[in-house]
Amino acid sequence: MARDIQITFDCADPAALADFWADALGYELQKPPGNFVSWDDALDAMGVPLERRNDASGIVDPDEAGPRLFFQKVPEGKQAKNRVHLDVRAAPGLDGAERMAALEAEAERLVARGATRLERHDPAPPFGAGHIVMADPEGNEFCLD
Repeated sequence: MARDIQITFDCADPAALADFWADALGYELQKPPGNFVSWDDALDAMGVPLERRNDASGIVDPDEAGPRLFFQKVPEGKQAKNRVHLDVRAAPGLDGAERMAALEAEAERLVARGATRLERHDPAPPFGAGHIVMADPEGNEFCLD
């Protein structure tokens, strides 16, 4: 039986990065535990002080098909290139110029949300369908694929 996984991001601003990735992936903020209406209500009940309310955030696939993404606050910034990155399937079923146009449109949308466009790789058959390398608002690389 396959195991469920969670992908964890170390970051400076968990709430902002969770919001970015929820939008990029079509995910949603994880609902608060139990019968709590809001995270503030839950964190109040847990006794979490205001200054610790942005220590972590999680997002989930509303269809429960993809992994949970967890964002945790760390004191240090990103130091080097990611050894692991996400490939975001932004142009499923498309090829050639149509595929690259869809990737470009998604790149522009995410840049407006705080991402940075790093480089474009044009299609190189037979193995390369083309992709765009991006960085999220905290510099974590990912590909629009």
